[in-house]
Amino acid sequence: MTDRAVPNLPSRDFDETVAFYGGFGFELAYRDDGWLILRSGELQLEFFLFADLVPEESSFMCSVRVDEVDELYRQIKEAGVVERSVGRPRLLPVQVQLWGQRAGVLVDPEGTQLHLIENVA
Repeated sequence: MTDRAVPNLPSRDFDETVAFYGGFGFELAYRDDGWLILRSGELQLEFFLFADLVPEESSFMCSVRVDEVDELYRQIKEAGVVERSVGRPRLLPVQVQLWGQRAGVLVDPEGTQLHLIENVA
């Protein structure tokens, strides 16, 4: 098995989390009363129940590195997440970042910031 690290992200409501991420291709891989795992291809996100989370105060974040960042961004946008600078959920467009890679941002309903980063060949 390949070594890996997987982000653990907060969810106030697992049903809402499954519906949101399911809108752009993530499928249920595991669920119990306190833990949720969603997968899309090789991507895996794990969520813990955090009923008292205040999304406006969230500092949770993770990086999602993919070969086809434009395709992932398109899928998220087609699922109804809009490009805007405030509010949740929201998207910030894919563009070349100060560090030289192309990346966009997804802020989910819980206020978690997911950096959508294009893999470097």
